[in-house]
Amino acid sequence: MITVYEHPLSPYAQKVKIALREKGLAFEVQQPGGMGPGGAAADFLAFSPRAEVPALIDGEVRVFDSTIILEYLDDAYPDRPMRPARPAERARVRMLEEVMDTHFEAINWGLSEIRWFGRAKGEQAEALTAAARQQTEGFYAWLETQLGDRDWFNGESFGWGDLSVAPYLNGSIGHGHPPPEGSRLAAWLARANTRPSVAKTTEESMTAARASAMPNVAELVEKGLFKREYRDHRLEWMIKSGGVDVVLKGLERDNIRFAPGFG
Repeated sequence: MITVYEHPLSPYAQKVKIALREKGLAFEVQQPGGMGPGGAAADFLAFSPRAEVPALIDGEVRVFDSTIILEYLDDAYPDRPMRPARPAERARVRMLEEVMDTHFEAINWGLSEIRWFGRAKGEQAEALTAAARQQTEGFYAWLETQLGDRDWFNGESFGWGDLSVAPYLNGSIGHGHPPPEGSRLAAWLARANTRPSVAKTTEESMTAARASAMPNVAELVEKGLFKREYRDHRLEWMIKSGGVDVVLKGLERDNIRFAPGFG
């Protein structure tokens, strides 16, 4: 039985679960302990030394990083491949995934920092939110060009390119930023969300969001009892969008974290 260490709200983990379900592979999920306070449990670090979800266990195989996990699944279980057949198309959807995993993910993450974790207030929160909306609209326009006249980002059928986009756009909807009504992108997302693999994964995410909607989560952050990871693209987003003092305050109060050292 395949085991996936995950958190239902992680779009990276959602990508992996969608792929597993598309391939018809049975799996179980576990949520690692200690992630919120900023100190992942030692057993999880053995599988994911960066202390990030997802991580996958398949017998004696241990894999971390969502992209590498997706590659492993297509290599180890070639039935119902998620990657397109032609090299050029594989490169296209991998570039798409890279953009979504880095630049786009940082926008939704930043909005969560503001809305749920109370990192900014008043005019600063409004400015950061406005920047996020403008950036999201720019990416939506770019995604429209990437979709073109295709039914699916992957090409003729649902695959890697689609599971790399759907979790992030559904996250944007949760922040009140849906794709433009009547656009090809909105129609694509509606189709993607009817697939059982995506619908089940999204349902799990929404259930987890309702269950974790703690009224005191911002207070926990303020006290340093909950630390959010500020890695590369997230740190860049907060600084370039006008939140450099958010980072400095987080460092001062020790309520942000970075990836742990290896070994």
